[in-house]
Amino acid sequence: MGADYTLRAGRQRDSLTNKPAVPETSCQIRRILDMHIEQIKIENFRLLQNCCLDMREKTTLLVGKNNTGKTSFAVLLERFLERPDHFTYTDFPIQIRQKILGIDDDTNAEEFAIRLVLRIAYDETDNLSILSEFMLDLDPTRRHTSILFECCIDKSKLLRALPDDPKERKKFIENNLSGKFLNIKVYAFDDFGHTEETPYYMAHRDQLEEKERSEVRELLNFQVIHARRDVASSENAGRGAKPLSAISTKFFRKRDIEVDDDDETAGSDGESLEKLRSMLAGIDDQLGEQYAQVFGDFLKSSHDFLELGDLKVVSNIQSQSLIETSSQVIYGETDNFLPEHYSGLGYLNILYLLLQIELCRDDFARRNAPLNLLLIEEPEAHTHPQMQYVFADKIHGLISKIPNLQALLTTHSSHIVSKSNFEDIRYLSRQSPAEPVTIKNFHTDLSAKYKELGADGVALFQFLKQYLTINSAELFFASKAIFIEGTTERILLPLFIEMHDRENVDETAAGGLSSQNISVLEVGANARAFAPFLEFIGVRTLVITDIDTTKAVVSEGTGKTSYPACPVAESSNTSNESLKHFLSAPDPKEVSEFSDWHKRLIDGTASSDEGQIKIAYQLAEDGYHARSFEDAFVSINLEKVKARKDMLAGLKNRGTLDAFSGNDFYSLTSQILGKKSDFAGSVLYLALVERESWRAPKYIMDGLKWIHKN
Repeated sequence: MGADYTLRAGRQRDSLTNKPAVPETSCQIRRILDMHIEQIKIENFRLLQNCCLDMREKTTLLVGKNNTGKTSFAVLLERFLERPDHFTYTDFPIQIRQKILGIDDDTNAEEFAIRLVLRIAYDETDNLSILSEFMLDLDPTRRHTSILFECCIDKSKLLRALPDDPKERKKFIENNLSGKFLNIKVYAFDDFGHTEETPYYMAHRDQLEEKERSEVRELLNFQVIHARRDVASSENAGRGAKPLSAISTKFFRKRDIEVDDDDETAGSDGESLEKLRSMLAGIDDQLGEQYAQVFGDFLKSSHDFLELGDLKVVSNIQSQSLIETSSQVIYGETDNFLPEHYSGLGYLNILYLLLQIELCRDDFARRNAPLNLLLIEEPEAHTHPQMQYVFADKIHGLISKIPNLQALLTTHSSHIVSKSNFEDIRYLSRQSPAEPVTIKNFHTDLSAKYKELGADGVALFQFLKQYLTINSAELFFASKAIFIEGTTERILLPLFIEMHDRENVDETAAGGLSSQNISVLEVGANARAFAPFLEFIGVRTLVITDIDTTKAVVSEGTGKTSYPACPVAESSNTSNESLKHFLSAPDPKEVSEFSDWHKRLIDGTASSDEGQIKIAYQLAEDGYHARSFEDAFVSINLEKVKARKDMLAGLKNRGTLDAFSGNDFYSLTSQILGKKSDFAGSVLYLALVERESWRAPKYIMDGLKWIHKN
């Protein structure tokens, strides 16, 4: 659906204003389908020193670990678009603050400026009547324009006010750099064809066209719903405001005002409000009659003493005040209900969000701007995981009903992420406290890395998306990760972590592995599928896997080569593709090179402690080289397994244990192990309840030491 006019090449500019001359149109209802904010760029605001966010046309999801700038992003949008007078000294990055303290006549204050740049994409079918104020060139091939918001230090004012003493100067700047010492301005610019490394708005300051904030508000309606951390609960019943009742009052007040302002568009809301007002007028009349009787003596005394014959007491119930003072949100039936503060915090938060969204939707409809931007901050507050799943489904449905809306959500919830479209995800990353934050386009940037791997990479990327959706997206928020193969390791890893912390962490130290933000994922033999993803998010990862040795066997009948499992000592290959990938195995067709690599795999020199990823697999221990976790565990705990064989579930052929001698633990475990998960559960039970002091395989403990220190 297009607008009723289009902009064409060669359109003249107004001779007085030098602005594009826009033809007048009778169409007052804007139906913008293609116009949208394509990119948001931020400079010099807290942790966000120079980062770009590629916006989706409907919903964009900002995710990342703590202290990566999600809140700062939300704050800056609100500062520039709603509260531009709220910038202070602490809003500048630490590196820039040091430079500000040394400000003098030679300082270029523009280099310190806090900036927000909105890049707007449009189509020739869009209604461009308002956007034309920001279009500086009418070249028909152009489909973008940009708006620059800038908070710059007023150097001349600040220098005049600064004390001479260096210490006093520092204190003055820290306490007073706000308000009159900062200039907040808005510019339009068009950087079409600009290829220089220096941004257009810095290289061509004379080409910027200053705009009024009112013009921006005509173009863009920005609304924000902050994370609600103070919803009422039963703990403060009767001792403070009730957020739901307060927001419902706000909702009513807004509807009441809008009906008065625009009776023609009020619709059913107007009819309902008029009915309420009529009911209140009738109540006023009834109360007036009763007041005359109740206050009769008072009125008579007033007339006798002061001769005030016209003095009356009347009812004057106002609809707004009635809602504010006499209405509340309840839960249950009206004759058997619970007040709002009896509801759980999760329900309160969801209800609060829904009311806020309704308010925003009304505001978007009333102002009818070409661009609508809704920011929702951490909608998961106080809600349990299942409710977060449900909310993720519902919120997208609500947002989709609002015309011309782009929604921006910040979240710490892996559940909301896993229920979202992965094309919507933008990942905020910070490699170290000394490095600035970057914003990565999860789908575009990461899919490109997988495509570099060819057809196999495309399949791996599909697996990754399905895994994160079905299992968990918590990797987006983890500081570290541990990948394990199967159920046995999953059951026993917490025990091994406890053993590691007990043996390696001083009680006075900051904490062990159990206190770190580590995600443990069971990935089977598919760890290699995560390699580009782990590099992308920059999470240090320990991969605990099996060596899975095999040997080449040529069939006498067919001449075909197969690779059955075998003990490490007899092996020439491995079936573990993750080992081959992470440890850079050569092509098996290069027989000599592959044989050398396999030898290094067995003696442990193929792996390294350097880099973001460490591969931990079975190495020789106590004279035996295990092929899997199970035979590694049995080999170092043989006597204890024998002593506890009747208490260990998942075992079969228990008599084989008593007759065992030698060190062929590979054959032994294949004979005695039935259900591995039952065996692992029994091992854990004996450790926790019977205080059995099992040994953990060395390759696992070495891996845990590495992830703890790095």
